[in-house]
Amino acid sequence: MKAMAPPLVAGVLLLLTAIVAFSLAASSVNAAVSYDHRSLVINGRRRILISGSIHYPRSTPEMWPGLIQKAKDGGLDVIQTYVFWNGHEPVKGQYYFSDRYDLVRFVKLAKQAGLYVHLRIGPYVCAEWNFGGFPVWLKYVPGISFRTDNGPFKAEMQRFVEKIVSMMKSERLFEWQGGPIIMSQVENEFGPMESVGGSGAKPYANWAAKMAVATNTGVPWVMCKQEDAPDPVINTCNGFYCDYFTPNKKNKPAMWTEAWTGWFTSFGGAVPHRPVEDMAFAVARFIQKGGSFVNYYMYHGGTNFGRTAGGPFIATSYDYDAPIDEFGLLRQPKWGHLRDLHKAIKQAEPILVSGDPTIQSLGNYEKAYVFKSKNGACAAAFLSNYHMNAAVKVRFNGRHYDLPAWSISILPDCKTAVFNTATVKEPTLLPKMHPVVRFAWQSYSEDTNSLDGNAFTKNGLVEQLSMTWDKSDYLWYTTYVSIGANELSKNGQWPQLTIYSAGHSMQVFVNGKSYGTSTF
Repeated sequence: MKAMAPPLVAGVLLLLTAIVAFSLAASSVNAAVSYDHRSLVINGRRRILISGSIHYPRSTPEMWPGLIQKAKDGGLDVIQTYVFWNGHEPVKGQYYFSDRYDLVRFVKLAKQAGLYVHLRIGPYVCAEWNFGGFPVWLKYVPGISFRTDNGPFKAEMQRFVEKIVSMMKSERLFEWQGGPIIMSQVENEFGPMESVGGSGAKPYANWAAKMAVATNTGVPWVMCKQEDAPDPVINTCNGFYCDYFTPNKKNKPAMWTEAWTGWFTSFGGAVPHRPVEDMAFAVARFIQKGGSFVNYYMYHGGTNFGRTAGGPFIATSYDYDAPIDEFGLLRQPKWGHLRDLHKAIKQAEPILVSGDPTIQSLGNYEKAYVFKSKNGACAAAFLSNYHMNAAVKVRFNGRHYDLPAWSISILPDCKTAVFNTATVKEPTLLPKMHPVVRFAWQSYSEDTNSLDGNAFTKNGLVEQLSMTWDKSDYLWYTTYVSIGANELSKNGQWPQLTIYSAGHSMQVFVNGKSYGTSTF
C-alpha cells in the first residue's frame, strides 16, 4: 500500500511546484534577449542589427575608443569579437587580461559608446590566428584529441568557456545585467569539419552547444556554418553572400555572422579588394530576403602583432580591405557608402521585422521584395536588378525607377528610392600620412653561432613545437663533419656534401670560413 504524505507537506510540495513553473515561464517570456523567426528580440523589441568585427588584440588599447566611435558613426549597432584563448592563458592556469588582451575594458568601451557586443568565445576561433587560438600547452595534455568527443579536450574547453562567462557575469556585462553583450558563440565553422571528423565529430558539436547553453549567459548562442546546430542554438552563415541561407528551424532568425569585406593578405600575394558596390549589394540582398543580423568581417582588421599570425603565409597586416583600415583610418568610399546603406535600412526597420516579404517579378532579372503593413498596403520595398551588366528601368506601384546593373534600390516608404547599392556618392579619399616625430623600433636577435645551456646532442631531428613551445620561430640544428687528409686524396676528388632537406635555411662553414647559405 502506497504511503501518503501528510496534508501540510503535500500543500508545500504543490506550492513549490507552482513557483518553479511560474519562474520558468517568466524567464522565457521576460528574457532581455530572445529571438523568433524574424530577428533577435531585445527587451521585447525586434531588431535589424548591423555589426562589425573589431578584434581587440589586433589593435592597441589607445585605438579602441576611436575605432568603436567610428563604427558607431558608420551606423553599426554591434561590435563583434573573438576571444583569444592562447593570448589569455599562455600557461595553463595562468591568465592574462591586460594591455591588448584587456577584454573587459574593450567590452565596457563598446557599452560606453552605446553599442552592443557579440562575444565569439569559441574557444577555437581560426581567425587566421596562431594555432586558431589554441594555447601550445593544450597539445601536451595527456590523451588529448582536438575538436572531437574527447574527454581531456572537452574538459579544458569547458573550463575556459566557463572562465570567460564567469568573468563577464562578474563585471555585469550581459544585457540582462545592464551590459552590452547580447549574443555569444561557441566553436567556429565546425560544420564543414563534421563530415570528415569521424564518429566523434557530431557528438562533440552537440556537447559544445549544450555545454554553452548550460553556462546560463541569459543571451542566445550561435554556431556559425553549423547546419545541425541543436536547439536553442542558432545556426548562422559566413561568406561573401548569404542571401541563400535558411536557418535549420523555422523559429530561428536568418543571421550572417561573417560578411567578408575583403580577404586576408598573404606574404608575396596581391592585396585583396572587394568593391563597396558589391558589398552593399550583398547586404541589401540578405536584408530584402528576411535577414536581420549582418556582421562585417572585418570592420577593422588591424595588425597581427608579434607572432600571432596563423599559418605559414598570413601577413602581419590583417587589413582585410575593411571600412576602417589597418591604421584606424576611414577607408573611403567603403565606410561612407555602407553608412548610407545602414541609414536606409534603419528607416524601414519597424516594418522589416514585422513580417516576411512578398516577391513581385518586374522583369527577367528584376524583382521587388515588398514588406506590407497590417492593412496589406506596401510599406517598404527593395527593387533588385540581378543582371551583372545591363541597367534597366522598371515600373513599380505606378512609378518608374532606374536600376543600375547588379544593384538594389531601397524604398523605405514604398515610393522614394533613398539608396542604391551601385550608386556611390561618397568621394574616394586617400589617407594622408604624417611623419611621426618620436618613434622607436624594437628588434630581436637570436645568437645562432654559440651553444648555451639550452643546447643538447641527439641523434636525428626533433619536433620543433615540443622544443620551443612557441616561444621562438627558430630551432637551430648544428652538425660537424670531420674529413681527414686521407679522404681528401682519394681518387683525386674533393669530398661532396649533399643535403637532401632542411627547414628554411642552411649555412655551411669549412674550417670556420663561410662557404655559402641556402634558403628553402
